[in-house]
Amino acid sequence: MVRCGGERRHRRTVETARARVATGKWLAGPEARDAAVRRMAAGDGTMPDMEGVVLPGNSTVEFRQVPDPVPGPRQVVVRMRASTICGSDIRAIYREHLGVGAEAYQGVIAGHEPAGEVVAVGRDCIRLKPGDRVAIYHIAGCGQCDECRKGYMIGCHAPQRAAYGWQRDGGHAPLLLAEEVTCLPLPDELTFVDGACVACGFGTAYEGLRRLGLSGRDRLLVTGLGPVGLAAAMLGRAMGATTVVGTDVSPERRRLATGLGLVDAAIPSDEHTLGAVLDATHGGVEASIDCSGAAPARILAIEALRDWGRATFVGEGGTVSLEVSRLLIHKQITLHGSWVTSLDHMAELLDRLVRWGIHPDATVSDRFPLEQAGDAYRLADQGSSGKVAIVFD
Repeated sequence: MVRCGGERRHRRTVETARARVATGKWLAGPEARDAAVRRMAAGDGTMPDMEGVVLPGNSTVEFRQVPDPVPGPRQVVVRMRASTICGSDIRAIYREHLGVGAEAYQGVIAGHEPAGEVVAVGRDCIRLKPGDRVAIYHIAGCGQCDECRKGYMIGCHAPQRAAYGWQRDGGHAPLLLAEEVTCLPLPDELTFVDGACVACGFGTAYEGLRRLGLSGRDRLLVTGLGPVGLAAAMLGRAMGATTVVGTDVSPERRRLATGLGLVDAAIPSDEHTLGAVLDATHGGVEASIDCSGAAPARILAIEALRDWGRATFVGEGGTVSLEVSRLLIHKQITLHGSWVTSLDHMAELLDRLVRWGIHPDATVSDRFPLEQAGDAYRLADQGSSGKVAIVFD
């Protein structure tokens, strides 16, 4: 690991910090306020630094010192308790910087699946106070466009749009500066790792399943049993699917899905997969969701459908070529593309998890402290584990 420091150190005087507290522009709990001022008063009067993870795009992790955040209007500072790693982080940032536009990585602190505890709030905040537990929707939009008003900040096209861990600092550091609107209450019944999983992976799976209108009428096929596929299987069962079948090339992931009781059958991805799926479902499924982004899995998700079936693609990247007449038109198939979830549906999912009595953290196979982020990313990059989480004391 390479440790980089100093180049982004931002000086703020002790007088400025005291003025923020005195005027109420930084509204934290007394203990947090006093501790912050003491730290700022130490040494040469600079703002205290914390160390966070950045991803240079060559399959390595670097640590960089950045100033402790101070909240502005309608912003909060969240002490990180869990920050999980997403497949998009691996595909589009860790291995190489592939993204453009909404996926362009700007060299910020990584981690777009954060959950933690509010420690400071800026002026004009309405809902949150220090001590509140939150899971954080991972995009902050302009708040004014049609997509933002619907809660789908992921679809915001305004220049202000910024995703945590992509265009603004994310959760792979002890503290995160967040917009209050993106922070959703985390029920006491759920763990911080549960909340981090919901912030993107489980939210993405839930949105895809909602598009299908999944219910007890359906048998469900999940192609790709990585973290999002495991989420889809867990949620699909909770939403009523009578049979859940999963496929994956990785024997480790198939064993994990079976061991957790998420699927009725975990089938290898090879030339015999379609026949095995049809056998396991007595002729096919009513609903399918592709979480792999692989062309053969996407085709399988459609081929395995019964007439009038519904499929959702949530796996990112790649291309696919298929026989449109035979597989879509003549079978009367409905095919959805689904990108992340909305603020409203994320809040709905947090509530449903409590009602269903299930915990996303069951899909986390490995946990690492922040200082071992390099090991965490290497493991996630291997594509054989469950969800990988960075956790904080």
